[in-house]
Amino acid sequence: MNRFFSITRLVALLAKETIQMRRDRVTFAMMIGVPLVQLMLLGFAINTDPKELPAALVAPTQDRFTRAMVSALELTGYYRFIVPSASAAEAEQMIARGDMAFVVTVPSDFGRRIERNDRATILIQADATDPSVASGAISTLSTVARSALLREIGGHSSGKAAPVEIVIHRLYNPEAVTQFNIVPGLLGIILQLTMVMMTAMALTRETERGTMENLLSMPATPLEIMLGKVIPYLGVGAVQVVVVLASAKLMFDVPFDGALWLVLAGIFVFVLVLVILGYLISTVSRTQMQAMQLTFFFFLPSLMLSGFMFPYRGMPPWAQYLGAVFPLTYFLRLIGSVMLKGADLQTVAGSYTALGSFVLILSAAALLRFRRTLD
Repeated sequence: MNRFFSITRLVALLAKETIQMRRDRVTFAMMIGVPLVQLMLLGFAINTDPKELPAALVAPTQDRFTRAMVSALELTGYYRFIVPSASAAEAEQMIARGDMAFVVTVPSDFGRRIERNDRATILIQADATDPSVASGAISTLSTVARSALLREIGGHSSGKAAPVEIVIHRLYNPEAVTQFNIVPGLLGIILQLTMVMMTAMALTRETERGTMENLLSMPATPLEIMLGKVIPYLGVGAVQVVVVLASAKLMFDVPFDGALWLVLAGIFVFVLVLVILGYLISTVSRTQMQAMQLTFFFFLPSLMLSGFMFPYRGMPPWAQYLGAVFPLTYFLRLIGSVMLKGADLQTVAGSYTALGSFVLILSAAALLRFRRTLD
């Protein structure tokens, strides 16, 4: 028998590893699932030049020149007027909530000024909290306005001055500073990665160390065990929140226009969602390695579909529906609205409701799953 290398021994080891891999279904599913998820997301959902962005039109008198401008904006592919007749107050609320990327305001005397060959003005307000969303759409405005109106009034001279002036207001981030959008979002990313992973290993650590029997022998209900595992990590999350918020203000000078208690309350609910989710993952996993793998399997699509890396409104509808099932999506809306837009409780109530629903649903699932684990 060859003491240095043996085909028989190698075949036996390969057979053993194959059987072990087949038994570890979670790891095998990660090996197949993660590449497929990356391919689907990067190939179909991700768009660095977002198109079909939601817009609202404020136009008291929708004459033929106004209709020509709206049609020209839609033909660029960047604007999708889902609210064609909004009031100024309604449009302001919609862009503050994040429902609209643009608000186009056409004055009531726009058509009369064009007919008299006077210079008319159109106001376009862009939600610039994410500068990459508005950059492409804004860059085409001057050419679009010129060609649309010249065609409508029958102008043919290419050197003729455009009879309309486009006034652009980049709301909430007029200087288009990328850090104003990235740094608050990083708080959600850091919390999600650490909180879910640490709590996902809480129950599996007990199983691997053989102390699960001692835990189950205690006169404690599943709810008490869950709270005992979850609450200590809330303190860890609080430390991370202080560090990130202090760095955002002192190092990056991120504006903080909203109420501090709104931000802290939203962070608390979000962290509660994360630790309960991690606990639910720990009831499914048998080992800490499986818990870590499931955590990354959840982390990857939420990172790409939540609107942090790529504009949420620029993704196709099916990707937006898929991104709506991740808590990070609502947290990014909440913290961005409060910190950059100065939103009040009524404006971010939808995000609070969504995060609260995640708490209830995940808590119920974790308790039911833990009872099945006991069985």
